[in-house]
Amino acid sequence: MSEQEQNIEVIKKGYDAFASGDIETVMSLFDDNVEWVHPGNSTISGTYHGKGEVGAYLAKMAEKDLDVRATRLIADGDTVIALTDISVAGERSKDADVFTVRDGKTVRVEIYGDTALMERVYGTKQSAAAQ
Repeated sequence: MSEQEQNIEVIKKGYDAFASGDIETVMSLFDDNVEWVHPGNSTISGTYHGKGEVGAYLAKMAEKDLDVRATRLIADGDTVIALTDISVAGERSKDADVFTVRDGKTVRVEIYGDTALMERVYGTKQSAAAQ
């Protein structure tokens, strides 16, 4: 099995585990120092470092009726792109999630998706000037 095929299997296993509620398996696929970047101005937007922060972020996302399904996985070296269908709180969207995988563990994730949808569903962050 090639490096790309192995990396795709890691990411596929993560999506399957998340869909079934198996958070222990999901977390086992992350490097201890994983970095997760979620763009936008929603209350879940930000950059998360380490399994603790990423676990808290995933738990917050799961508070809404969330379903994420990878429809296509594309790999090049240590990069895997997951094209996904998202359903959250009755709204639907498509995302591209970019993973960096090293030694069988995800070390970085960057989400490219509908930031306005995330703001509608999860709310927006208050700016410092508005406080």
